[in-house]
Amino acid sequence: MEQETLNDIYFKYLLGNIKCDKLESIIFTYLTNNKKKTCIKHWKQDQYEDFISYFYPSIKKIIDSYKNTGASFEAYLYKYLLVSAKEYETRKVDKDVIEYATWSARIPDMYLYEEPPVYNINQTKYVLTEMIEGIKGRKNTRRLLALVLKCYYYVSDDFAEKIAVLIGMESKELIDMLNKIRKIRCYKDDEIYFFRERIHSTFYRCVSYEKRLSLLPENTPGYEKMYKRLERAKQRLERMRERMKKIRTYATHKQIAEVIGISKGTVDASLHRLKARWKEMSKKARLN
Repeated sequence: MEQETLNDIYFKYLLGNIKCDKLESIIFTYLTNNKKKTCIKHWKQDQYEDFISYFYPSIKKIIDSYKNTGASFEAYLYKYLLVSAKEYETRKVDKDVIEYATWSARIPDMYLYEEPPVYNINQTKYVLTEMIEGIKGRKNTRRLLALVLKCYYYVSDDFAEKIAVLIGMESKELIDMLNKIRKIRCYKDDEIYFFRERIHSTFYRCVSYEKRLSLLPENTPGYEKMYKRLERAKQRLERMRERMKKIRTYATHKQIAEVIGISKGTVDASLHRLKARWKEMSKKARLN
């Protein structure tokens, strides 16, 4: 028995013999099993199957929008299939480029590889440890506590436990103080976090633009347009990085005083003495 064509099936739908959802299912099955009759028969089978799954939601729209103006329903469907296939290929290229940007952002031959060390956490931890080791003692406990709370943004709970031993405090007491100042600074930390996410997003957008630019032929409108987008994105990234460097990630002296339970003037004096002591230690280290 000769297989029914899509035109025959659509005619049954017009007569009311089958419902719209049944027609959608029949068309989907037909396309799945008749790859060789489509304009994308050269595609690999797994790629074709993925596309048909992507195309399925459009079938109802095709059924509703078809008007008999000379072209058959089957011809209209295949024309729509061709347009959708081109769109699918374009989206796939964009997806591949984004995936490439994500996985190869550290390729050294790309301009944006050299991302400045905006968040130098290790250096901050090193400075804290060196200062505590160099000037620890009972009379300096409050000063060192003020310093740790000042640098709360870079102090993890594990690191706090190590510092607490050197300062001469219970680790739980120090962690509670750190949590308290984090709560006070929560609004600012959230602002820093979301701004940092924007920097990361802009960074990967630039990498994506660079990859797309490398795929376009030079001296074409598309190349010039993408080049301008890349240059604007680079400038935006640089401005955001410069702004990030100026954002304060340290607690204020007033906030530190509130957590410890002392006056702001005492915190000012304590941190001033520590700063002077650190400069003195640094000079001795250079002389040795």
